[in-house]
Formats: sequence, C-alpha cells, structure tokens
Amino acid sequence: MVNFIQNLIGNDVLATAIMSLVPLIELKVGIVFARGAGLDFLLSFLLAYVGSTLVFFPIYFLLRPVLSLMKKIKWFKTLAEKVENYFTLKANEAFEKQNQSNSKKARSALSLKQLGVFIFVAIPLPMTGIWTGTAIAVFLNLKFKEAILPAVLGNFVAGTIIAVLAQVCLTFFEIAVLDYILYALFALAVILLVVFIIKVMLSKSEKKVEK
Repeated sequence: MVNFIQNLIGNDVLATAIMSLVPLIELKVGIVFARGAGLDFLLSFLLAYVGSTLVFFPIYFLLRPVLSLMKKIKWFKTLAEKVENYFTLKANEAFEKQNQSNSKKARSALSLKQLGVFIFVAIPLPMTGIWTGTAIAVFLNLKFKEAILPAVLGNFVAGTIIAVLAQVCLTFFEIAVLDYILYALFALAVILLVVFIIKVMLSKSEKKVEK
C-alpha cells in the first residue's frame, strides 16, 4: 500500500498532507503512511497534524451554509436535512455524555460542550476525528473561539497517540506491519463510509442541543 501511494502521488510529503485532509482516514492514515515511507517521527507528525487541523476552518465556516443551500435545492433537500439531523443527534449525544459524567461537578454548559468536542477528537477511533468533531462543535452552537481550541488540542492528542503507536510498531516489528495497518485502515474507512451513509439515510428525528 505504501508503494502504491508513493507511485500514485510521487511525493511522500505531499501524499501525507493530502491523506490527512481526507475524512475518515485523516491524520491516522497520514502518520502511518509517512512512517512507512521512511519520514522521521517529527516530520510525519507535523505534516499529518497540520494537514488535518486545516480542515477545521472550512468545515466550521461552510458546513451550515452548504447544508442551507442544499435544502433550497429540490434534489438535495432531503439529504441535507438528514445530514443535519445526524450531526445534531451526534452533538446532543456528546453533550449529554459529558453532562452525565460531570453531574457532580460544577461545570457550565459551555465547558461541557468543549470537553465533549475535545474527547471526541482526541480518541483516535473509527468515526472520530477533526471532521466529525468540528461538525459536532458547529451543531453544539459553539462560537469559533470556543470551538477551535478543543478541536486542535484533541487532534494533537490523537496525532500523538497514533505517532507513538507507529513508532512502537517500527521498533518491535518489521516496517511491513505498517503496510498491513494501512490496508486495514483503508478497508475500515470504506466500511465506515457505508455505515455513515446508511445512518444518515435512516435518520429521522432531530433533537435540540441544550444551550
């Protein structure tokens, strides 16, 4: 997989940056590819982190306007409403989860929302990351200055975890292991994309997030 991507794009630095921008794979795949391609620890981390973090800005500022525009177009209205409902429910779940876990602590609604975004982005699991985390921040109605810090810090933590795990693989196993991991991550991304589409199409109701 590493060789295929190298031959396809022709530049390891550019390939790392591009993959880090792509939803579902994001910096997870970017870092694993970069380490498998021979880039050092720090460069791999910085390329993937900066590339994936840049996604925050277009998603934050364009998600609602794009969905609003789609809802005005007959053929895209239903899809836009379902996507909006899906992320509204996700945002509500993130807020309620933090609200329950901090029920005995005096935390404001704002801090709970920020904590929910941070944790969602920081844990490098399937369907988590800067793309979905930023969308959740948007539907939690967080202002730009309220959303950017938990999102970028969460992405930093996620990147650090992946970079350390990739280094462990390189230390104790052959570099070919990273190639197998790349195959697995790409396969998982395809599966998750299908699951996401199904969930969006099946979403019906919308729950409002507590302000």
